[in-house]
Amino acid sequence: MSSSLSFPKISTKNLLGELIDLPQGFEGEWNIVLVAFRRNHQELVDSWVSWLEDLSGVRPEILFYEIPALRQLWTPVRPFIDGGMASAIRDPKILGRTLTFYGSLKNVTQPLEINDQKTIALFLVNQSGRVLWRGSGAYSLESADEISKVLNSMTSSRKKEEKE
Repeated sequence: MSSSLSFPKISTKNLLGELIDLPQGFEGEWNIVLVAFRRNHQELVDSWVSWLEDLSGVRPEILFYEIPALRQLWTPVRPFIDGGMASAIRDPKILGRTLTFYGSLKNVTQPLEINDQKTIALFLVNQSGRVLWRGSGAYSLESADEISKVLNSMTSSRKKEEKE
């Protein structure tokens, strides 16, 4: 499913404490972004991790990020929340790809047309921030196949351009 959306300009911090402005802070040629809104969404995010790690292991130009999006009212306790997540995770690779956003959720939901915060939203984003695919929910073979098809078509397009 192709899209004309662009990833919004938002400021995040990874769990290593580094400020990362998005979308320019996405480091992959293609980036798969999982946006979660509730603590219990971690289970949904985790359902994707094995497939995403395998994919990025085979295709290093593809990176993925987890973005817990929290309302502005949680900003004063950000060090406590982020610190709690970091101490539970400990793996520097995961800490680096987990980018917390604190602010008005409309800054994320409106530009990405997220209408359901009861589940996670997934996006395939290129280096310039253009959303190439979007989906939601736990890992499914159907969604993974859709992402793979878009990635394969992007790779084919790039190879054609390089030959010309």
